[in-house]
Amino acid sequence: MNNLRMPPQILRLVLLTLGIVGSYGVMRYFLKPASFGEHGHYRGAALAERAALEPVFAGAKACAECHSEVIELQDKHEHRRISCEACHSPARAHVRDPDVKTTAFTQDRCLRCHTKEPARPITQKQIDPKDHYEGKCLECHLPHHPKESPP
Repeated sequence: MNNLRMPPQILRLVLLTLGIVGSYGVMRYFLKPASFGEHGHYRGAALAERAALEPVFAGAKACAECHSEVIELQDKHEHRRISCEACHSPARAHVRDPDVKTTAFTQDRCLRCHTKEPARPITQKQIDPKDHYEGKCLECHLPHHPKESPP
């Protein structure tokens, strides 16, 4: 009968495994949201939470109401398909109150789309910021019509 005795290191491994599995079960019971699993592997309440959030984007039509000359200028150049808010940040608060300014335009906004990346289409103009002029994009390019230079 002594031959059936489990070695102590195996017993410790079994106890450790049972402790980990048991801890996982207890944590899952207390930490899992109540609505999890209602719609597959998602929280059912997530849809209602997202729908209750107030939108932050105003949309191109709201920008065109006051900035139609900029929209007309942009429509003639490469950036015509890009939303104003892609570069100027969400503008719903600015539309409601024009005194509220959108975030300042920085070089990072240009580099977000124009930094050379292998996954981007070759038709999209891309630069390597180290090889290209390291100053500010706006010194040589106008954002609404990038092929033209500032005065």
